[in-house]
Amino acid sequence: MLTGDAPEIVGTDADPLTEALPLVGAAEAAGAPVRLIGGVAVRVLCPGFTPRVRRDQDFDLVCLGKQRKQVAAFLESAGCEADRRFNNLNGDRQMYFRAPSGRPIDVMVDRVPMCHTLDFRATFSALPLTLGAADLLLTKLQIVELNEKDAHDIVHLLAGVPIGEGPGDADAPMIDATRIDEVLGADWGWWKTVTDNLDKLPGLVGTHPDLVPPDAPEDAVGAARRLRERAERSRKTTQWKLRSRVGTRVRWYELPEEVDH
Repeated sequence: MLTGDAPEIVGTDADPLTEALPLVGAAEAAGAPVRLIGGVAVRVLCPGFTPRVRRDQDFDLVCLGKQRKQVAAFLESAGCEADRRFNNLNGDRQMYFRAPSGRPIDVMVDRVPMCHTLDFRATFSALPLTLGAADLLLTKLQIVELNEKDAHDIVHLLAGVPIGEGPGDADAPMIDATRIDEVLGADWGWWKTVTDNLDKLPGLVGTHPDLVPPDAPEDAVGAARRLRERAERSRKTTQWKLRSRVGTRVRWYELPEEVDH
């Protein structure tokens, strides 16, 4: 499930992490905070696992809308090239840059819109370099048609980060089960997609045991089952209950479109 030359890429200029981490740290120091999401963020939270990485892979960031102008100004001052037309049209939701290396950088503002929309404003500051582990996991579990890299990242998060009550901290991050309960309990569509994916996970691991990193500190399949059980028991809003009556007769997710930059 890993690219064959991944070990040779790690730590070199072709590794996105070597460019992303200094940029995130400098942004924080400049008062323009950003956080990593996606596979690069999973690597930060699971540093002991062999990463999924390809040569010159891009990376994605998130920021708060109230600070997006500072973020844009910082990235340009750091040598990143802005797509001004795209950013002028879409900057309240998403911005696009090229890093000094030429690597693409997408910056999501306030929300991550995919099959469902994750509003991360309340949890943005949970960890210093990445979105909280629960939010990262939700960005992967919300995908209706999982691909190899999504399954890889889900299993790594569940195998490397314990489930807890709260996000933990930089030294000991946790998958905040309360945060997941809140998101799923407020929206039946979210609940449906995430629970479907949690139900699929044991079969995926059984078919592809190499998804599980060796000597993982956590049981990924056991963690998925625990989250699934909590989702069943979690408190549901009135809106959730009303939407659940419609069920799958109406599509409960969006089909994300590729955005041209």
